[in-house]
Amino acid sequence: MGTCVYEETRMMMTDEDWYWVGFSVFPGIGPVRFNLLCQYFGTAKNAWEATKTELVETHLPQAIVDAFCSFRASFSLDAYKKALERLHIVALPKTHPHYPHLLKEISDAPIVLYVKGKKGEIPIDMTKTIAVVGTRHPTAYGITVTKQIVSDLVDESCTIVSGMAYGIDAIAHETVVAKHGKTIAVLGCGADICAPYANYHIYKKLTEEGYGAIVSEMPIGVRPNKGLFPQRNRIISGLSLATVVIEGADDSGTLITARNAAEQGRDVFAVPGPITSKMSQGPAKLIKSGAQVATSSDDILSSLGLAKQGELGEQ
Repeated sequence: MGTCVYEETRMMMTDEDWYWVGFSVFPGIGPVRFNLLCQYFGTAKNAWEATKTELVETHLPQAIVDAFCSFRASFSLDAYKKALERLHIVALPKTHPHYPHLLKEISDAPIVLYVKGKKGEIPIDMTKTIAVVGTRHPTAYGITVTKQIVSDLVDESCTIVSGMAYGIDAIAHETVVAKHGKTIAVLGCGADICAPYANYHIYKKLTEEGYGAIVSEMPIGVRPNKGLFPQRNRIISGLSLATVVIEGADDSGTLITARNAAEQGRDVFAVPGPITSKMSQGPAKLIKSGAQVATSSDDILSSLGLAKQGELGEQ
């Protein structure tokens, strides 16, 4: 995924891979149902071509079977391929060698990951990925801390993963760009749609100027929907060795990403803040629940066993 070489990636796509892509476009079958179908029929191609009777025998709900058969009859995989090519978006089935290994490890990994990005001189390092997330309404303290921690992580060649939302997410991405590092934005809509549009400057840096990539499990054309963001959050944490939470209320959606990370067996860090600030309540709640305290990038790097550059091998 790091190089986003479109032609090379497409050449590596098999016919079976494209049936995975076809299933990813249909909204009624997610990772769990798709895996069951593949186990039952042997391949995605066999599942795609199964008769309605055969699909009913898998115990899929009748409404899902009817909707899928209707979708399959009207959907053109060739037309979808051309649309992806026109938009410069790569579709990576979970079986594809470029699919991120960390993401593949989670139990509900996306069937297909859609990636939009331009190859830079330096590829994205997917072995040192750190998620940085937080409130959409940061305080001056939160802004300062985000810039400091992200800047230091970029100096150690870490790839920063976030959600391109207002607030902490946007500041994290912007800091990476200012440092000429690499960052991945995970969207709750199609990778061809910039949401929120106010962050188009980030979207453009990632898709056209080689600063990273936009990724989503949503097929192209899917508009932002509040219900899709919890799904998106598991991908942010799933792509990352660890998740760092910087500010958020005690009911913040950011805590969903932290919970996903913990459930995925990944490290969770929380940045402590003033006890008088509402935006410190979320991190405090995480710390009380067992999250590690992060007061600097050193706390994160040392816990993950990622020694700072220059600390090993010096003579």
